[in-house]
Amino acid sequence: MEAPESGSIQLATVLLFVDIATDALAEAREEIDALNVYPVPDGDTGTNMYLTVSAAREAIREASAGDPHADRRTSLAACSRGALLGARGNSGVILSVMLGAVCRRIASSTEGERNAQIMADALTEAADASYAAVGTPVEGTILTVARAAAVAANECAAREDARARDVMVAAAVGARTALAHTPEQLKTLADAGVVDAGGRGLSVILDAAETVLTGRRPIPVTSPIGRYAIPIPQPSEVVEGDLTADGPSYEVMYLLDAEDDRIPVLKKTLAGLGDSLVVVGNEGLWNVHVHVDDVGAAIEAGIEAGRPHRVRVTHFAEQVAESAQRASSRTGRRIVTVSAGPGLTALFEEAGAVVVEGGPGRRPSAGQLLEAITACGAAEVVVLPNDADSVRVAQIAARTAEEDEGMRVAVVPTQAQVQGLAALAVHEPGRSFDQDVLEMTATARHARHGAVTVAAKQAITMAGPCEPGDVLGVIAGDFAVIGDDLERVATDVLDRLLGGGGELVTIVAGAGEGHGALAERCAAWVEEHHPHVDVVSYEGGQDRYPLLVAVE
Repeated sequence: MEAPESGSIQLATVLLFVDIATDALAEAREEIDALNVYPVPDGDTGTNMYLTVSAAREAIREASAGDPHADRRTSLAACSRGALLGARGNSGVILSVMLGAVCRRIASSTEGERNAQIMADALTEAADASYAAVGTPVEGTILTVARAAAVAANECAAREDARARDVMVAAAVGARTALAHTPEQLKTLADAGVVDAGGRGLSVILDAAETVLTGRRPIPVTSPIGRYAIPIPQPSEVVEGDLTADGPSYEVMYLLDAEDDRIPVLKKTLAGLGDSLVVVGNEGLWNVHVHVDDVGAAIEAGIEAGRPHRVRVTHFAEQVAESAQRASSRTGRRIVTVSAGPGLTALFEEAGAVVVEGGPGRRPSAGQLLEAITACGAAEVVVLPNDADSVRVAQIAARTAEEDEGMRVAVVPTQAQVQGLAALAVHEPGRSFDQDVLEMTATARHARHGAVTVAAKQAITMAGPCEPGDVLGVIAGDFAVIGDDLERVATDVLDRLLGGGGELVTIVAGAGEGHGALAERCAAWVEEHHPHVDVVSYEGGQDRYPLLVAVE
């Protein structure tokens, strides 16, 4: 799978790498969580790094549609942005800036460059970016491991006969060597008898790169001092609500829309409020992470710099206490569903579901779904992703919740919002969990779905070429109709869906002037041409799709 000795790193190699790295972190996640004692012993470093890489993987897979011949620059940019948006926790945010640096260096490579030097440069830029992102760099952490990997990579690349695979093998070896020495650099690690959790996570990722290029699975470094069990503080050990007597009590994270020149002031302000400061991003979008006692001041600093959103605040002591309490107090069954518009949100919430905002261009990450699953308080959860590209993300979140929280979580692989509505309509808490999931899955599967949208760019579709402004009819996720009138295309889609029979048609109007009236005209068309079929219509408020339709 290695690219030629010169030219460029192939997208196929990157796609394989993100798959193997995600699987490797999934396998090592619990081990890494157990190693987590610095900067806060909250036992989630492995989970956060896993979810960050998972978000990057989903983004590049969506951008490239899994095609190794897709546009490399666009796909790599999506991977970088996906990591940034999906990053969780201190190590996850640092990892996202590393992945972004690697993606940018590979994307900018040219035919005349040696692949060995491209990868050495990429690892160097990743290490530099990680140090620059951290407010107060500390050795004996993921930063040290990243730097050691970069140094080893550059020493290898200096050989004229070196290939990209040789560079990545050297980097992985350098990382493992540095990881084994992290307890010598950080007393907290030595006292616990462990290597650094973030450094171990990075080593897993570099080992995955070595596996991609060589087929070998390196022997990992875990706990060189010989003690593995990590003493996570219990609620009774907490001093004044904090995991440590002198450490900040809260982790604050948010995405920030801000001009680049506002970031230095933001960093200075946040550095004065707490520690573990990491600010990463570019081109107006930033991921901010800091540990503080004054949550309000940390958020106000973001407001002064730009527009903070997706704000997440965690109280460390409560996190530890609530984790144990949730495991024993979870009862009942809840539905977690992704909604693409305010009208759909209202419909889902009226049916008792927990809603996660999503939709095209703003699909939720595995981390967001995981938060909704674990915060709902139920022992059993059914997830409705309502989007083909979000099914795997939902499965990642479900598996993580089952392993971490001891919950039962099932994903009904709904491909569209209207399938989610159909599945939720047959949800019955009184049934057994397995039977409920079976009924919801069967109903969703039998709900034939379609949509109407407008082409934003020139493209080749299954129905032929389209131009910007053309009306597109979608059936089961594929473009099947091209026209110039919303109503004609919509009735064509309905006619095709009803060709296989049906008892109920659901029409959901999108955001935009006139779309509600369009839904009413389509409902009238169904009543006229298929009088034995019931029809209902709703105001969904979704973007990009004037109509969503389903036939059951």
